[in-house]
Amino acid sequence: MAEHTSSSITIEAAPADVMAVIADFARYPDWTGEVKEAEVLATDEQGRAEQVRLVMDAGAIKDDQTLGYTWTGDHEVSWTLVKSQMLRSLDGSYILKPAGAGATEVTYQLTVDVKIPMLGMIKRKAEKVIIDRALAGLKKRVESGEK
Repeated sequence: MAEHTSSSITIEAAPADVMAVIADFARYPDWTGEVKEAEVLATDEQGRAEQVRLVMDAGAIKDDQTLGYTWTGDHEVSWTLVKSQMLRSLDGSYILKPAGAGATEVTYQLTVDVKIPMLGMIKRKAEKVIIDRALAGLKKRVESGEK
């Protein structure tokens, strides 16, 4: 079984405000760094994304991928790979927990398996960089108050 990489950050905003930024895929190129394009391909009955096409540029890994999203209540979203040029699998999630007065703890988990051979240590380091950049970008975006 593949190992996952996980990290958490506290954001000075309510969980609903954090999730609103996470769910706004069109704005991902503004704050994620690796996402150059994002297109929602399908939505659920609540208007939340079910399938999203992402054009990624994470240095060594450039990819055009489609992810399937599952929303659990208002505090969790997970995704899995539907199709990709470079990846064999990709599973991730954001889990939000209230963390005191107006703050939210966000935990990001990620498991990536690439089609090209890569040492496990290097793959986990890449996962950690992706997670840390995403959490820092999310924190900056949410706390800036931009919509």
